[in-house]
Formats: sequence, C-alpha cells, structure tokens
Amino acid sequence: MLDIAFIRQNPDVVRAAITNKRLALDLDELLAADKERRETIAKLEQRRARKNEIAAAIPKASKEERPKLIEEGKAVKTELETLEPALTAIQRRYDDLMLRVPSVPRPEVPVGKGEEDNVEIRKVGTPRVFEFEPKDHVALMTDLGLVNWDGPRRYAGGRSYALVGMGALLELAVTRLAVDTLVERGLTMVIPQVMVKERALTGTGFFPLGREEAYEIGADEMFLVGTSEVPLVSMHCDETLELAQLPIRYAGISPCFRREAGAYGKDTRGLYRVHQFTKVEQVIFCAPDEEVAEKEHYQLLANAEAILAKLEIPYRVAIACTGEIGLGQTRKHEVESWMPGRKAYSETHSCSTLGDFQARRSNIRLRLADGSLGYPYTLNNTAIASPRILIPLLENHQNDDGSVTIPKALRPYLGGVDVIRPKR
Repeated sequence: MLDIAFIRQNPDVVRAAITNKRLALDLDELLAADKERRETIAKLEQRRARKNEIAAAIPKASKEERPKLIEEGKAVKTELETLEPALTAIQRRYDDLMLRVPSVPRPEVPVGKGEEDNVEIRKVGTPRVFEFEPKDHVALMTDLGLVNWDGPRRYAGGRSYALVGMGALLELAVTRLAVDTLVERGLTMVIPQVMVKERALTGTGFFPLGREEAYEIGADEMFLVGTSEVPLVSMHCDETLELAQLPIRYAGISPCFRREAGAYGKDTRGLYRVHQFTKVEQVIFCAPDEEVAEKEHYQLLANAEAILAKLEIPYRVAIACTGEIGLGQTRKHEVESWMPGRKAYSETHSCSTLGDFQARRSNIRLRLADGSLGYPYTLNNTAIASPRILIPLLENHQNDDGSVTIPKALRPYLGGVDVIRPKR
C-alpha cells in the first residue's frame, strides 16, 4: 500500500506503475474518492462540533433562544445521521481502491509485458549434453518408484500426487538441506500456521487481487496459505518494532496450497504445477532504506543460489519485467533451473523487495532513530520448493541405466545413498 500523500503528489508516477504492471485500476476514481472522503470527514467534524456547541448552549440559553437551538440541534442530528453512513460507504470504496494501488518499480526493472521481457543477468553451470535419450521426471519417478500418480488423482483430483519411498525421503532431504543452509547463514527457523484469517492475506498483498488462487475454509472464515511469507510477515502485524531489532531474518517451512485457477489446462503433466507443495521461504524485515534493502535482497538471492550449487543444478538469474512483478514488489529476480525434460530454464525461485508495502497494510510500525514512527521494509525469497525442485534434480543427474546419482551434499540426508536405482 502506498502513502496516499505520495499518490496525490505523484499521480503520473503511480499511473505509470499501474500501466506497466498491467493492472486494471482507475487512479482518477481513487483520487476522487479520496477528495470526497476528506470533504465528508471535514463536514462531519464540523457538524459534530456544532452539535456539541448546541448541547452546551441549550442549558444556558434564554427561554426565547432555547427553541431555536433545539430545532437547530435536531437538524444537525438529522445531518449526522445522513453523513455518518455516507462516510462509511465512501471509506469502504476508498479502502478497496487503495488496496489495488501497486508499488512503484525500482528504476532498474525493465518495462515489459511477460516473461519473454525478463532480462537475463547470468547463467551458472552448463546444461548437460546427454549421450543417451534422457527421460523426463515423470518417467524417471515412475520407473524409480518415487511417486504414486493414480491413487491420489482418484481420491483428490487433478494435479495430485503422492511421493513414496525414496521420493518422500528425497523431498525431506532437499528441504532439510535448505533449512540447514539458511540456519548456517543466520536465519531464524519458523514453523508457522498455514491457516490464516483474511486479514493476513490482505496485509501481505495476496488479497484482493489473488483471492481466486486461495483455498477458503468457509465455516471458519480462514484460508490456506500459498507461501509461509504470509504468516511470517503477519507475525508482527499491529506491532511497533524497534530499529535495534532489525534486520529480522526468518526461514519458514510449511505446506503450501494454491488453486492454480489462472493456469487451467497449463502444465498438467507431472509435478511442475500442483495444488499442494512444501516450501522453505525466506522473509526479511529491514530498515526503510533502499541501500539496506538492496543488500538484503542480494543476500537472499545468494542464499538460494548456494542451495542450487549444492544440488549441482545449472540455473540462470533474470530480473523480472514490470508485467511479471506483483502488486507490491518493487524489484524481483527469478531463478530458473535447467530442466532437460522441458528443454528450458524454468522458475524454481523468486526473490522480491516490497518496500513498506506489506508493513503499511499489516500495520507494522517502526520506531526510528529520532523517535518518530515509520514502516520497515520487507523482502522474501524461495529457498526451496518441492516437488518442483525434484524435476531438475532428477533430470539433470540421471544415468543411461535409468538410475539417478545423488549430489554429494545431499547424501548425508539420505543415509549415505549415492544412487537411486530403478525398481526391478
């Protein structure tokens, strides 16, 4: 959420952000609602003050003056009975529009419509040239007995799966590797709640625009999160942090749930896009300073790259264009792992800076050095998300006999297993 004062003073900057992020929002409607809201508040305060003046004056008034004051008091009361609900309606419309205003992208973010306009920063590692016809992850996992496809789809529907045997242990291994890497790098581990109130999703910027992607638990007015970013940020809602507490660096591990409503019919084969997955997420609270935030951003990115290096997976880093970054993001880098079965680099991580967007929406204040109150900046980045990460892990390390070699860094988490072999 942007400061309304900034929006009033920089309407063209905000309009450009709306256009470049490809959002449907009429800024003039918001500015008109803001003007009407301020005028109505001023009028309401004036009439309330007059009501108090009349109430104080009546006991002191003469018999001749009192009837007139009483009549005026009735008229003022009638006005207030009209103005108060009117302000409630105006405020509701204003609040809804404010929740749809995007953050302004950083200057280095390229203007573009889709992923084809993202700008590659670097490639790390070289995609393997196979001397045999490589299998995709679906064939590999089926032959290795790592997954049950049919049973879960009978009882849970499309995009369902069950990791079994070494498949389940492999997911536990990669997530634990990610956890240990982050803890070694100074992050505090958190296992958060995954059922949250609507407020948490609104506060972190996933509602109202992403509401169709969330699973709702209607009877309890709760929602399942699509990332532990939501509860990690929301842990501090309505708090006032002290500058000395920052930076706060969290690593959250949780199951995650997404309806994938916007991806109907897309990536239905295998494990690339599923409804339920496990993710280790990084979340940072830092001082409201662009240089500090930039340093934290690149450290988060380095953490994710360190994990991919341990998994020996080739990848590339790209800065996302304006059409690919979300409502609240001011900067986003995508990390795309090489997936031989897709013959492409595909996203496995995203690293985002959000400025004070989430803090404002979540009412997370910060006491600054001079004693005044401001808002901290927040950032986040995927450390690992499974089962998607199993795709490049298995496909890049497969052998011509159908087996898969386990990267050295992962073997201690699998009891020393160095090769997964096909079921005979």
